[in-house]
Amino acid sequence: MLAKAPQLRPQDVVVLLDLALRQGGEWSYPQVASKLGMSASEVHAAIRRSVLARLAVAPPGKPISVNRRNLLEFLVHGARYAFPVVRGPATRGHPTSHAAPVLEKRIVDDGGLPPVWPDASGPVRGESFSPLYPSASVVTAIVADRALYDAVALVDAIRGGSARERQVASGLLEKVLESEAAR
Repeated sequence: MLAKAPQLRPQDVVVLLDLALRQGGEWSYPQVASKLGMSASEVHAAIRRSVLARLAVAPPGKPISVNRRNLLEFLVHGARYAFPVVRGPATRGHPTSHAAPVLEKRIVDDGGLPPVWPDASGPVRGESFSPLYPSASVVTAIVADRALYDAVALVDAIRGGSARERQVASGLLEKVLESEAAR
């Protein structure tokens, strides 16, 4: 009997984006875990699943790294199906998707409530939008790192935005991942 293949989880995407955005590419499990408010075992499991899914590579004797091309392809073409958005009632929170700072000047607001990750201390009142990984500590960590916030908000626009929002977000996410690869 074949072993069951592990399924990607939303936190895997957050971990991969964090690794892809790190300057110098150096990291450790405890360092990533501490920054993202996860346990080291969660980060280790996320990396293991990502390597199996070919979103990260683990060459023998070399550090694990993000396969940026595969990650971008998965996010652009699969994130909205693998990690669908759940919208809810109006609440305070942090703007995401087309309302996030990375997209707010590129997408014309339709006049409705902006999508927000629910957080009582958030700066904006809007329509609740399920975070990619709903842990409060992870949302706090994402908001504290502008590059990671931008990247996750772009993924949210791909997950739950209109065709135009998905197109703009996909192009920006590609640029973000390419520019970080060049460093």
